[in-house]
Amino acid sequence: MRDSLVAAAFQLFLERGYEQTTVDEIVALAGVGRRSFFRYFPSKEDVVFPDHERCLAEMNDFLGEGGGEGGDGGGGANDPVARVCDAARVVLRMYAENPTFSVQRYHLTKKVPGLRTYELSVVWRYERALAEYLRGRFAGRRDGTLRADVIAAAVVAAHNNGLRSWLRSDGQSDATAEVDHALAHVQQVFGSAPGPVGPAQRPTDRPTKEAADDDVVVVISRRGAPMWRVVQEVETALGRDPE
Repeated sequence: MRDSLVAAAFQLFLERGYEQTTVDEIVALAGVGRRSFFRYFPSKEDVVFPDHERCLAEMNDFLGEGGGEGGDGGGGANDPVARVCDAARVVLRMYAENPTFSVQRYHLTKKVPGLRTYELSVVWRYERALAEYLRGRFAGRRDGTLRADVIAAAVVAAHNNGLRSWLRSDGQSDATAEVDHALAHVQQVFGSAPGPVGPAQRPTDRPTKEAADDDVVVVISRRGAPMWRVVQEVETALGRDPE
């Protein structure tokens, strides 16, 4: 019955428009009563986003699990950033399960400001769930709450960027590849997993140009030193003449 109501609603939305369609018309087409509609959906807006409550619950369950998938970051539960990126992929799977419906909803939401506002409130709930998980993982750290909120916002923004690229292609591109590409940026900036370590270099070896370009320079500066002084010290350490 729930699926029938969603199908009837979208048929009418596409034929008549969202604003012009009433709940009475939806239940008439689905062959059920108004009470049945409101048993599943508190409002007409909710029928446009029928799976988000389930998806949010699944994402919270995933974050609460002890193990981890790891995703592209390979960190799983040991790397909080990789974990929340994998949690975002739970949301992606919801959209990818029914590409036709997801694309229809995308185009409908773009046309109806009220639905766009509703969608933003749903996205905010995902972001809050990710932030709460990260706050727990970063508890006791300096700026732990700030870091948690920034990373959660970055994960949601990256996921939505990749998701919308797929939706704009009418579901023709690779949704997983689009989102993985976007989330890789988040893990590159905020992830804690170190990169691969190569063999140690002997002191007598002459570094190649590529190795020299990857050198890491550590500069110790006085607390409170002005930024121009820090930059000058970095340039001096790199063997450059400060401008």
